[in-house]
Amino acid sequence: MATPSRARPGIWSIRGPMSQRRYWMLAAIGLIVPVLAWWAVANSGWVEKVFMPTPGSVWSRTALWWSEDNLLQDAGISIYRVTAGWLLSAVIAMPIGLLIGTFRPVQALLEPLTDFVRYMPAVAFIPLVMLWVGIDEGSKVAIIFIGTFFQMVLMVAEDVRRVPAAQIEAAQTMGATRMEIIQLVLLPSSKPALVDTLRITMGWAWTYLVVAELVAANSGLGYAILKAQRFLQTDKIFAGIILIGLIGLIIDQLFRLFHRKAFPWMHTKS
Repeated sequence: MATPSRARPGIWSIRGPMSQRRYWMLAAIGLIVPVLAWWAVANSGWVEKVFMPTPGSVWSRTALWWSEDNLLQDAGISIYRVTAGWLLSAVIAMPIGLLIGTFRPVQALLEPLTDFVRYMPAVAFIPLVMLWVGIDEGSKVAIIFIGTFFQMVLMVAEDVRRVPAAQIEAAQTMGATRMEIIQLVLLPSSKPALVDTLRITMGWAWTYLVVAELVAANSGLGYAILKAQRFLQTDKIFAGIILIGLIGLIIDQLFRLFHRKAFPWMHTKS
């Protein structure tokens, strides 16, 4: 008697397979439909143009920004500020998070404090940052650092804690030292999750850009958005927000590409 063949999981099954072509087709729909809805609302006359500019006017403003108002310079300085603040957070948070996730005394000493500080809004630190750091580039980097550091510490610690205890016990059985367990078990096992943590916290760093550029800035995408608000240039506000989103999307996709190249076994299709 022939064994009945197992039905292939469909597209709506839980974590079901999907071709790249279908994925990008749905992704395009997900991006195009909101733009069409925006165009329809902006041209319907229901909302004043000053509150809801059309996509065409936003595009024209972006072109003017590029040709006359140094859009490239604004984007470059914002990318520098976000990257510098995020990198500084990563350099300090990664080892601290590793220690918290590895040793219980360090966890007891530092995790409650980190939990306490991470709920404080970064914008509340602006007066202190201006007093301690000044109003130059260091203050913008410091705000982004404050906004990302404490969350990153806790996420790194959690990534390390997710390493199965069986792996640690096996290494201890074979006589591995604590340093060897950290280098040969904890770090390799948690690397994929750590890359995802870096990707997520980079997104958070971008959300603090406008806040950071409140501190005596005279350039940057966030500064341009705040300046446009004063002059009711809603089309420029839309342009700045969309540009930040596009830059963030590109960075996010680069992180995803790196993850696929560095850990290919996690992306193989079953």
